Amino acid sequence: MTQWRKSSYSSGDSGTDCVELAALEAGVGVRDSKDADGGHVTLDRASFAMLLVRAKSGALDLR
Repeated sequence: MTQWRKSSYSSGDSGTDCVELAALEAGVGVRDSKDADGGHVTLDRASFAMLLVRAKSGALDLR
């Protein structure tokens, strides 16, 4: 069974604006915590690492 985890840093006053991550054989699974049955995206580990770098740098912020 796949174990999904939500960050303790999940934002929003209601705590509903969250993504969940799972370690998968093919890489890292990413899904919307509000729609757990809606499917997920699988990223290879290198792509996921780059996504984190870009997110932390602010390059993905909506302005």
